[in-house]
Amino acid sequence: MPIMQTRRRVLAMMTLAGAAGILSPRGTRAAERPLETTSVRLAKIPGICIAPQYVAEELLREEGFTDVGYVAASTGVGQSEAISNGSVDFSLNFAAPLIIPMDGGAPITVVAGVHVGCFELFGNEDIRSIADLKGRSVGVQGLGSSPHVFLAAMAAHVGLDPIKDIRWIISADPSVKPIELFAAGKIDAFLGFPPEPQELRAKHIGHVIVNSSIDHPWSQYFCCMLAGNREFVREHPVATKRVLRAILKATDLCVTDPARVARRIVAGGFTSSYDYALQTLNEVPYDKWREYDAEDTIRFYALRLHEIGMVKSTPQKIIAENTDWRFFNELKRELKA
Repeated sequence: MPIMQTRRRVLAMMTLAGAAGILSPRGTRAAERPLETTSVRLAKIPGICIAPQYVAEELLREEGFTDVGYVAASTGVGQSEAISNGSVDFSLNFAAPLIIPMDGGAPITVVAGVHVGCFELFGNEDIRSIADLKGRSVGVQGLGSSPHVFLAAMAAHVGLDPIKDIRWIISADPSVKPIELFAAGKIDAFLGFPPEPQELRAKHIGHVIVNSSIDHPWSQYFCCMLAGNREFVREHPVATKRVLRAILKATDLCVTDPARVARRIVAGGFTSSYDYALQTLNEVPYDKWREYDAEDTIRFYALRLHEIGMVKSTPQKIIAENTDWRFFNELKRELKA
């Protein structure tokens, strides 16, 4: 049985690698310096919009990494903490929750934007816009969580004071999720990440107020960005570029063969529902990473968070101290569509 599992794993790796177009002469990589390390750790979270990270293992091995691991982390701030303390080397993470710890001095370097909008804001029948959240209850996992940070920025953008105008509800029981409170009618609004929006829409619960994949200005900026531990990026530039190359190739694979990716992330235990996974892959704009400006994303969210006092640093300072776009710019030229 172990031999059969190994054979299946090798076949799966070769199939994914072939689909991503990497089983070809090593051309570019042959001219690169050797990897400084063959080990890399990525985060594993409940959200599935970061699917490229989950199907990148085979591509990372093709890049020369022999030790590829996934470390469990909570979304948003939890991922940032894992990057900061070095328990993971890289993770796709939402832009806004990356900015807050970076403002506080966390040793995080953002190296690329990977995909555009995936979060959706749901409301009950009385709520038709973000402005209607004034005086309403919104459920979040905790203050500083990804939904809290994103929705605070959205509220500020339309003139609300996210501290005074919104009643943030955190469940007294950690096992009760905000999506469950919303489904039960105990809160007025909820901001969710895949597969939560897909589940709510399938069950006809609430209605979508904002879809960041299509609604401006949110659809004009990256949602998830690849961030790495600062020391790893500085000490291992070759490895950093190869990690990013694998992630970007995996992102393209989400566009060209979403069914294969959906099966892979279900088989890998990253999510349980194939249908929700496939729907997510078909809805999230994974094909925009060559077109969007990663620095603009950091600037946009840093400004929003600065306006409401969630960060003290200017966008220019955060960009200067916590970003490195050289690998992204090189790969945009190498990985032309």
